[in-house]
Amino acid sequence: MKTLATMTDEQQGYFFTLITMLIWGSFSLIARLNAYWQIQVWDVLAMRFGIAALILMPILWLKQDYRFLFDYRMVLLALSGSIGYCVFVYSGFFYAPVVHGVVFLNGTFPLFAALIAYLMLGQKVDRQTGIGLSIIVITLTLMTVMMSIKDGGFGVGDAMFIGSAVCWGLFSVLLRRWSFTPWQVMSGVGIWSAVLYLPVYAVFVTPQFGNAKPLHLAVQGLFHGVAVVIVATLTYAKAVEKIGLFKAGSIANLAPFIASILAVPLLGETLNPIMVCGLIGMALGALQPWRWFIRR
Repeated sequence: MKTLATMTDEQQGYFFTLITMLIWGSFSLIARLNAYWQIQVWDVLAMRFGIAALILMPILWLKQDYRFLFDYRMVLLALSGSIGYCVFVYSGFFYAPVVHGVVFLNGTFPLFAALIAYLMLGQKVDRQTGIGLSIIVITLTLMTVMMSIKDGGFGVGDAMFIGSAVCWGLFSVLLRRWSFTPWQVMSGVGIWSAVLYLPVYAVFVTPQFGNAKPLHLAVQGLFHGVAVVIVATLTYAKAVEKIGLFKAGSIANLAPFIASILAVPLLGETLNPIMVCGLIGMALGALQPWRWFIRR
């Protein structure tokens, strides 16, 4: 196997994208396992924020680069893209299957990101993005009608996923507006999330770690606190640097859609015709595969 030093920039970009895909795809599956393993959302968040902060703080101290932590914008990024997003997304996976998360989170995120960018930055969408967003809106409308007729409408988990998409859309727009490096965003958001969340958790939440097996807690803590917060952030940033935002984003965003299919044999979940239609529509709208042919 080639080492990174002997790879071209493009090969490195695809390598980092593959790592990001594996983590992002696993996120949906492992987050859903909390419902099966009886680990409450608030405990998962405490492990995620606490472990990440414990790793990042010594590194920041050694680097002697922590002045950006005192920027109020870091607090807003932590509230939107970390605490807000995580509260909604983990709650969503506690109540709804993986495929619902893929459709209502990964599918609607581009829609809310574009809407918030227009409201906050006055940024208009180009023609190709407009086509993708139109597909998302049409898919959502059809799914709403079909789910109301057959399944009784949206559930609590679906509403949580839409809330997480709004938070992630706001976070993405704020990142675009403010010029922080990937390292500053990762460490600043990680540490401020712990500072803001853990005191509230300690005062108002009764931990229920005793209801779960130690191995399950270790898997959740290490995966969400290390792999998601630290590793995936850095690999995605490197992938964007090497092969560009469109290629890295399009390939990496395939992961959650693949995870929804893997959840059928791995978690025993089912895919009904409504969700299959939703997956196809949201994948077309979010990934916009026709851009590959246009660019070629």
